[in-house]
Amino acid sequence: MADDEPTRAARLLDAQAKAERLFAEIGERGLVVPGEGEQAVSDRIRDLANDLFGTTRHWHRRIVRSGPNTLKPYRENPPDRVIGADDIVFADFGPIFEEYEADFGRTFVLGDDPVKHRLRDDLPKIFAAGRSRFEADPDITGARLYAEIEHLATGSGWKLGGWHAGHLVGEFPHEWIDGADVESYITPANDTPLRRTDRAGRRCHWILEIHLIDEEREFGGFHEELLTL
Repeated sequence: MADDEPTRAARLLDAQAKAERLFAEIGERGLVVPGEGEQAVSDRIRDLANDLFGTTRHWHRRIVRSGPNTLKPYRENPPDRVIGADDIVFADFGPIFEEYEADFGRTFVLGDDPVKHRLRDDLPKIFAAGRSRFEADPDITGARLYAEIEHLATGSGWKLGGWHAGHLVGEFPHEWIDGADVESYITPANDTPLRRTDRAGRRCHWILEIHLIDEEREFGGFHEELLTL
């Protein structure tokens, strides 16, 4: 029997809280360091998730990207790169906690480059502003929210790095069901309201993801978490 809506919401929030703790531990344990390959760091984060929560499954492939690789959207697969001393690095993980998906992304800056620090600091600000736009418009569509995020990014001097700014999230495996459906994404092609029910009559919950890039300096950053709870 499917969970009721209050239970679904509570379990999605619990999954995100665990992902947030995982990422806090990444910083506290210094897992993102110069001289390590991206894949090696990704594997250490995977092992940490298992140690902390017994998590052995992830609903999408784990991503750690550094330097020029941070320009690449999710669907690309750049070669493994060794993290440099003055790099910017982001991690994007989708762990499954008790059959509920989390999707969480954060950016780490190594060194003192002021532009990289500004990008990292702008990511949560643009996320918060995007969430405010969502909350202010009960009928907002995926296309409208994408346009708002794009406007916020360009107003801060950045570009968006991907074709969408978020997606549905829920009970695993939502990607197998809706992965090819444009209505599952916050994208210019999605003219449907984000506040709606899915094919099974359940409330739709969304992840908002902000991928900012500086093409001239060849780096970017990433920030994602729940939008709707």
